[in-house]
Amino acid sequence: MTGSETKAAVEWLTSVAPDPGACRWDWERNPRGIALLPAGKRWDVLILPGELGCPTLDVLTRLIDRPGPVLADRGESRMGFFVPPGTASHWLGSGIRCCGEGTWIVVPYPGRATGGVRWLIPPDGSGTVTDAGLLERAMHEAAGAAAREIREERPED
Repeated sequence: MTGSETKAAVEWLTSVAPDPGACRWDWERNPRGIALLPAGKRWDVLILPGELGCPTLDVLTRLIDRPGPVLADRGESRMGFFVPPGTASHWLGSGIRCCGEGTWIVVPYPGRATGGVRWLIPPDGSGTVTDAGLLERAMHEAAGAAAREIREERPED
């Protein structure tokens, strides 16, 4: 990320903080490089298990040039896709954690490596998030491909 992209991403992310200036100050000086930011204002986050999240991101990047921001924890056992606010309140799907209004997200400083969570696709500062319908389509395609692989690996009876 360039300096101006990082600055735009920081401004967009901290705009949801109760005190954006204090959040930015603490975030930039926190040795862990993370902040807790509220979901439900500019984005919700759908957290997928890594075994679904990784192939979903692969499908998503084939469908569109640049999806919205995506977080991953260490080892990519979980991935968080930023979607429009309000998505979490009506999302139906087992095994997916929905973070909307009233929840807080651990967010790393854009462009900085942290010990626990990192950006797979950092925010660009423009407010772009992934369309929930498109994310759902990518999830279905990824799950279908995984099911086909399992069927092909099974020995015939």
